Amino acid sequence: MRVPASSANLGPGFDTLGMALSLYVEAGVIDGEPPTGSYRIDQFHPAGIAFRRAGGEGDLWVCSPIPVGRGLGFSGAVRVAGIVAAHAQQHGNDPAKLTHNASAMLALGTELEGHADNVAASLFGGIVATADGRAVQIPLAFDPAIVVWIPVSTTSTDESRSKLGRDVALSDAVFNIGRTALLVAALAAGDVDALRSATQDRLHQDRRLAAAEPSRAALEAALAAGAWCAWLSGSGPTIAAMCPLDEADDLAAQMPGGGHTKVLRIDHAGASIEADDQAA
Repeated sequence: MRVPASSANLGPGFDTLGMALSLYVEAGVIDGEPPTGSYRIDQFHPAGIAFRRAGGEGDLWVCSPIPVGRGLGFSGAVRVAGIVAAHAQQHGNDPAKLTHNASAMLALGTELEGHADNVAASLFGGIVATADGRAVQIPLAFDPAIVVWIPVSTTSTDESRSKLGRDVALSDAVFNIGRTALLVAALAAGDVDALRSATQDRLHQDRRLAAAEPSRAALEAALAAGAWCAWLSGSGPTIAAMCPLDEADDLAAQMPGGGHTKVLRIDHAGASIEADDQAA
């Protein structure tokens, strides 16, 4: 199984928008010793729980470069990997059956994760909008680079969510609805000039960034360096920025210290099942 990482929210799309990234979890059912660079997971690992909930039998190995607790969808990706591993065990490497069962896999992943944005992006690829148990890929008029700045600190998603307010002012709700609609339209139309405004948010970013000043500085640095847009990835503390591919290395070089950068792309394939001789 090969499953992409993800960046959720993209600014205003709290719990509704997710983007798959070219950083991959690989997993498989153990047959003998786990592959080099991987590790055997126990029954309490999120991938193992998902695997068994989906009807899988046996043990899994996992190999993941996705940093934990950084806002790049580690838990969502490994849960999708476990679910897809169970599917492969039951149905083999059949893309048609994977597509046919995708809705059920999304439902289970969402139940385990608590929200659909990360699991939907990891399962389907691309940039997805999710609501009411559905996920739809947003058509993209361009294929940008995504520069991520990853600090050494971590964030607990549950703790971060507990600090968000329960009530939302009508003006803030309208602000985010408008920005989310603008973002979806700008991505589909290729209107890069609209992206900076379209990724603004009033629901969660400012409160989360107040507790992560280095991340706020990184977001501002990305915009000052010419990124089309930048946002707090998931609950953070990673910052993601979008720019043309030929400008990505320069943008990465201008990000502040206190973290490291990766130049990634949007993954358009989502979760896939590979033959045994292709697995890591």
